[in-house]
Amino acid sequence: AQLVESGGGLVRTGGSLRLSCGAPGRAFSWYNMGWFRQAPGKEREFVAVVDRTGSIKTYGDSVKGRFTISRDVIKSAVSLQMNNLKPEDTGVYYCAAKPPGEKEYEYWGQGTQVTVSS
Repeated sequence: AQLVESGGGLVRTGGSLRLSCGAPGRAFSWYNMGWFRQAPGKEREFVAVVDRTGSIKTYGDSVKGRFTISRDVIKSAVSLQMNNLKPEDTGVYYCAAKPPGEKEYEYWGQGTQVTVSS
């Protein structure tokens, strides 16, 4: 199964973008779903995760207060609303899914590019 991201693009500092992730033909209703990002030359960084109910959300320190993760439980889709974007938010954003209680993410999307210009 593959996850498919959409919504990346180019935006100026202070702008907003909304990323979406789904799994056409596959339900991830009982998985925790998260977002990661990777900037050129840097390691992959945790951004946010939401549990299968959509009620428990955790964020990386660098995005707290600016990004909001949400999920459509019925559609098993997850979104990431990104506000007040900064140049350091630039990178490839990946959606991922893992079973509750597991450490490793089992499924990953292909990534979507987000570029924030100064």
